[in-house]
Amino acid sequence: MKSSRKSNDLSGKPSTVAILDAAQRLFLEAGYDGVNLEQVGQAAGVSRQTVYNQFGSKDAVFQEVVERHWETVRQETASAFAEMENLQSPAAMLRSFASALLRFVTETDQVAFTRLVIAESRSRPWIAAEFYRAGKEPILRAFAGALAAMTSKGLLTCAQPELAAHQFMGLVQEFVIWPKVMAIGDALAELPPSEVVVDEAVTMFLKRYGA
Repeated sequence: MKSSRKSNDLSGKPSTVAILDAAQRLFLEAGYDGVNLEQVGQAAGVSRQTVYNQFGSKDAVFQEVVERHWETVRQETASAFAEMENLQSPAAMLRSFASALLRFVTETDQVAFTRLVIAESRSRPWIAAEFYRAGKEPILRAFAGALAAMTSKGLLTCAQPELAAHQFMGLVQEFVIWPKVMAIGDALAELPPSEVVVDEAVTMFLKRYGA
C-alpha cells in the first residue's frame, strides 16, 4: 500500500467531514476501483486539489474513512472496559460489550463495509489489513484485557484471554453480522432475536469461564 496522507490531524479543516462523507458513500457504492479523487471532490463540493492537499492519495482517503468508521465503537467499548475497576459482574460486562457490537452493526455501514473489504482484499490485501487494524484488533485486545482483569480479580477463569475474546465475539457475530453480509434473504427471519443471541452467548461463555 502506498499511502501519502499529509497529516493525522485533520480535525481543523472544515472540508474534511464533507470529503470523508462523500468518499465513504462513493466507496460503498462503486468499490475501490470505481472511485477517484476528482469524484470525491465533486461529491464533497471541493476541488480535487483540496482533497489531495488534505490526504495525499486515494489510499489515504480510504484509510481515514475506515478509521472514522470504527471510531464510535472503539470509544464505546473502551469506555465500558475502563469502568472495569468498579464492575463486579462479568455478565453485565459481557452484555454491555455485546450491546455495543449490536449497535455498531445495526446503526452503521458495517455490513456494507465488510462486503467491500471482502471484495477488494483479494487484489489489495492491505485493505483487509487496514480494516482489521483500525477496528477489530484494538477492540479485541481491549476486550481481552478486560477478561484478564476480571480473571485477576477471581471473577473469571480465562487462562487465554485473547482466545476467550475471539470466542465470545464469534458467538455474537455469527448471528448479527455474517448472515447479513452473506445476504441469506428470507432465512434472516429464522434467526433468533438479538436478545436471545446475547443471552445464550453470555450463558455459554460463563459456563466455560465463570469463576
